Amino acid sequence: MPELPEVEALRGFLDERLAGRVVERVLPLAVSVLKTYDPALTALEGQRAGPVARYGKFLALGIGDLHLVTHLARAGWLRWRDTLPAQPPRPGKGPLALRLVLEGGGGFDLTEAGTQKRLAVYVVRDPQEVAGIARLGPDPLDEGFGRDAFAALLAGERRQIKGVLRDQSVIAGIGNAYSDEILHAARVSPFKLAASFDEEQVTHLYEAVEDTLRAAVERAHGVAAGQLKAEKKSGLRVHGRAGEPCPVCGDTVRSVSFADSSLQYCPTCQTGGKPLADRRLSRLLK
Repeated sequence: MPELPEVEALRGFLDERLAGRVVERVLPLAVSVLKTYDPALTALEGQRAGPVARYGKFLALGIGDLHLVTHLARAGWLRWRDTLPAQPPRPGKGPLALRLVLEGGGGFDLTEAGTQKRLAVYVVRDPQEVAGIARLGPDPLDEGFGRDAFAALLAGERRQIKGVLRDQSVIAGIGNAYSDEILHAARVSPFKLAASFDEEQVTHLYEAVEDTLRAAVERAHGVAAGQLKAEKKSGLRVHGRAGEPCPVCGDTVRSVSFADSSLQYCPTCQTGGKPLADRRLSRLLK
């Protein structure tokens, strides 16, 4: 799933290519993709594109007085095309979910692999009309997101820190991959209760959040949309690297599997050398 760094890179990528361009057509090609009906997609046609904004993992394209908002979900992606085929695509064929065509040529496709079909597109007058945006917590890259604000989010949280970091209503934009990376950088078990952090541990975790995300944003800056997935993978130290040596200590990176996801961690760096039980109700092995 694209997370904050990749979506921020897509925002900058689109901003450079869309600003001032006129939308010629918007073609919905998957029944599941469009989540709103008023205003209609056709209201975007003939309108000039403005700035592109990011809200957590959401992209919001300003077009005229409206906003085309999308969430790429787990298997969605945006593919920019300098030249689009003259023949309109056929609905329901392949991964193509939506196409935006610009006057003078070019535009982008939204695609989604697999069968779950969670890619979402909204046309709204205000991005806050999208429920997923309205419920977002603070953005960790905002200037006002300091150490004390972060500490206040953890206070009283009886959940495991991995789940808290991934909760979009607590902090916007962090998903499965970067929560693994943040916890590895902070040398923290993914199952540690958020409320159990002392002052020093809160500081270390906050610094890991900031350093990990800002470094990933910097790596992704200027990377073409089609190369962002590969760039993300190359920069990850533990996520998706089960069985490989930890780049910090050399121990073997382990994995814990759940119903529809998994996490990766280093026992030496994060759990005092103890492996975590790889079962759905995971806990430290006794």
